[in-house]
Amino acid sequence: MLKAGYEFQSEFARSYVAKGMVEGKAQAVLALLDARGLKVPAEVRERVLASTDLAELDRWIRRAAVVSDARELLTTSGS
Repeated sequence: MLKAGYEFQSEFARSYVAKGMVEGKAQAVLALLDARGLKVPAEVRERVLASTDLAELDRWIRRAAVVSDARELLTTSGS
């Protein structure tokens, strides 16, 4: 088990962990939309899965909780 605050020393390990975080957050966005019963168009799904920006994915997680249409997730207005 890793101690809290542990930093991976190798670039490979850091990138592997970061990739897992990105993929997990992208899946969380899609799962939240699905749990709310919203249809997720292919272009939204592809855009979410293609994102590598953790801040953007965090924003999308919050927006996925309140949008009425999955396409609204990608609009730039709002939070």
